[in-house]
Amino acid sequence: MNRPALNPAPSPVPSRPRLASPIVLATLNAKYIHASLGLRYLLANMDAHGGAGLREQTQLREFVIQQRPTQIVEELLALQPEVIGLGIYIWNVVETTQVVRLLKTLRPDIKVVLGGPEVSFETGEQEICRLADHVITGWGDVSFPKLCRALLDGPKPLMKVIAGEQPALAELALPYHEYTDQDLAKRLLYVEASRGCPFKCEFCLSSLDKTAWAFELDLFMAEMDALYQRGARNFKFVDRTFNLKVGHSVRILQFFLDRMAPDLFVHFEVVPDSLPDRLKALIAQFPAGSLQFEVGIQSFNPEVQQRISRKQDNLKTADNLRWLVTESQAHVHADLIFGLPGETLESFAQGFDRLHELAPHEIQFGILKRLRGTPITRHTADYAMAYDPQTPYTILQNSTIDFATMQRINRFARYWEMVANSGRFALGLKLLLGPGSAFNHFLAFSDWLWQTTGKTHEFALEKLVDLLFEHLTAVRGLAEHEVHAALLADYRASGARGRPQCLAELLSAERLAVPVASGKLRAERQSRHVNQLAHREEIQKAAAAA
Repeated sequence: MNRPALNPAPSPVPSRPRLASPIVLATLNAKYIHASLGLRYLLANMDAHGGAGLREQTQLREFVIQQRPTQIVEELLALQPEVIGLGIYIWNVVETTQVVRLLKTLRPDIKVVLGGPEVSFETGEQEICRLADHVITGWGDVSFPKLCRALLDGPKPLMKVIAGEQPALAELALPYHEYTDQDLAKRLLYVEASRGCPFKCEFCLSSLDKTAWAFELDLFMAEMDALYQRGARNFKFVDRTFNLKVGHSVRILQFFLDRMAPDLFVHFEVVPDSLPDRLKALIAQFPAGSLQFEVGIQSFNPEVQQRISRKQDNLKTADNLRWLVTESQAHVHADLIFGLPGETLESFAQGFDRLHELAPHEIQFGILKRLRGTPITRHTADYAMAYDPQTPYTILQNSTIDFATMQRINRFARYWEMVANSGRFALGLKLLLGPGSAFNHFLAFSDWLWQTTGKTHEFALEKLVDLLFEHLTAVRGLAEHEVHAALLADYRASGARGRPQCLAELLSAERLAVPVASGKLRAERQSRHVNQLAHREEIQKAAAAA
């Protein structure tokens, strides 16, 4: 990729009078720790594809979905924009719709331009698209700057919905210099060595891509080095197929291995059935806490895989996953999807148990969503697929899973996140999930937890400890001393300072046996340790959820 010509020195603002910030790029992130890569691509390409001086007239503003729409609108209007570009995703479309309503009510003269995956398909069915002045579908790196130049200087565009122009990657300016020092210090940095995906899994928007395209590796690595030299230590690669080109993957892994630092953290999404020895040799050299892999399993059911056009060698996938867990120190996050067409509760349970036996550090238990534009809709009639019409468009029922069962599994997924993926119940979870079917054991616990509490949120850790103790002893019939020992060890390891009722006597006896001064020093050390790990844990969770 030949990029230098696309990054000329900043040009002076055109002579005709301009407002302070004629163009504002904005989005609502799920959390502050996320930093929008898409907006930074647009910002980096304003001059290259919209004309000299456009970048200087553009500001980037990021919000979070928890903020009040009126507050967001107030901050946007304070910049006195003529054009506001908004990134729309499945997680922010509801909140952003209200922002657009307010903007068009208060300042109908401001041109509102939408882009992003949520508005790239089915635009005629969405209120937010009706409210906006323009919608760019697909890639916006080139089309948004061109549209902004036309809106500011004419001629005015005639089309409301504009099909985004997809250039060769060599024509795009890379966005990484747009990350600020504060971004580098406090946020998860998204990077991509490639775009697109050659696979056709029908639940994924990437299935619409014809292939995968790689950025020119020398320039990409130079950008990564520049980020690293500036202090960046958290990198989330958003490539759908990081290990598709082994030569590129080897070079990228070696780059980070050569710059290994105690606080370095790198996240990749990998194709599960392709892990050649060259990659394994490098992966094995990474120390604990530095490398995370998201491994998309989705389903171990061959019939379901074929039905949704997913090509996956299950034997190789299992072998590679087993190797990652046992022979490397990488943190392994494996994904499963419940609700795929033709999958039954029984067949999913078999796949879950198979994955659980491979012992990934986390199993991300997702529920199928009908993302706009994805080919999964072709199964709607044949498998009676009924989806929630509101975001995130989760499956409600289908021909093999009724609504009541789907609700049970939704609760399972929530409780699994709290208990299993929290990492706070390592020993207690072993008691809960064995012997026998791990899926069935946890489903029974999930059903009991719902019947006992009627809640899926707002559980204090101490309450969860007590509930798990009650289930293991009163329902499963395990020996109290065995459960006490496991939960006490888990609670100690968590660093929590409360007092679950089931452990109260044991904790009191421990504290009486330890001198006050020693206990105080230990608490201080624990506090320092927790503070050091807190940011890393948030980064890991953000990387896995994004």
